[in-house]
Amino acid sequence: MNFYGAIEAGGTKFVCMVGSGPKDIRAEVRFATTTPTETIGRAAVFFKQHAQDVNLSAIGVGSFGPVDLDPASPTFGYITTTPKPGWANANIVGMLKAELDIPVVFDTDVNAAAFGEYCWGAARGLDPSIYLTIGTGIGGGVICNGKPLHGLVHPEMGHMLMRHDWGLDPFPGVCPFHGDCFEGLAAGPSMKKRWGQPAETLPDDHPAWNIEAHHIAAALANLVLSFSPRRIVVGGGVMQHEGLFPTVRRKTRQFLNGYVQSPQILESMDQYIVPPALGNQAGVLGAIALAQDSIEPKHLESRRVRF
Repeated sequence: MNFYGAIEAGGTKFVCMVGSGPKDIRAEVRFATTTPTETIGRAAVFFKQHAQDVNLSAIGVGSFGPVDLDPASPTFGYITTTPKPGWANANIVGMLKAELDIPVVFDTDVNAAAFGEYCWGAARGLDPSIYLTIGTGIGGGVICNGKPLHGLVHPEMGHMLMRHDWGLDPFPGVCPFHGDCFEGLAAGPSMKKRWGQPAETLPDDHPAWNIEAHHIAAALANLVLSFSPRRIVVGGGVMQHEGLFPTVRRKTRQFLNGYVQSPQILESMDQYIVPPALGNQAGVLGAIALAQDSIEPKHLESRRVRF
């Protein structure tokens, strides 16, 4: 039986796992993200320890970014222009391969989470599908034709430019690149700066939640129109607020205004815009799925829903 290693490489913590899927996790560890050398070194030690007990066929990595996903690029496998101190131009894949004689599959953290939800979670077998996380930042991944979508670089859904309703929300946004892009208006730091306190401390009846739902719904309507996904999975800390999902679903339908004539939009929004079924393990389990797909692609192909 094949087993796989996985890394969810976050800006604040790394999650490493060994297993073959959500029902067969053999080991897991979490530790703080420090320097590239120290952090990747700790991950390598973890995998070397567990490679003594199971045969690791590949390691999947879902990383914070931006990252270089072009195999033909001289900086493939690098974190590129991240503002995180010490991590710009960090060669993640190269460092892992130097420590471990195991194939390494590399993608963004949100693409990994999208793939995990597609293989085993709330978007299982639904192609195309989208995973979006709304927390400290905003990012998204697309599954298309059974694979995470890459392109010129990789999707940056958090930086889509929004139609800003200045009457509803006069806040200028916090994104250092775009000001009032989606992330600049709706990520956790924007809410904290706008209201002077963290989002999780705001009461249920605070006007912040209506404004937040407005921005999220506008972005989701754009994604529906751009990618026509069969399901949208939305995670992240901001989405933990009770009551946000129903308001987002209602406002998304309002933004679409009857243009998309699909029962999922018109009748079943509660089954169309959904939370992740894998919870906070979507990213690391998605990294296992990426590694598994590199060795056993037919195994995962069988999960796709046919229409």
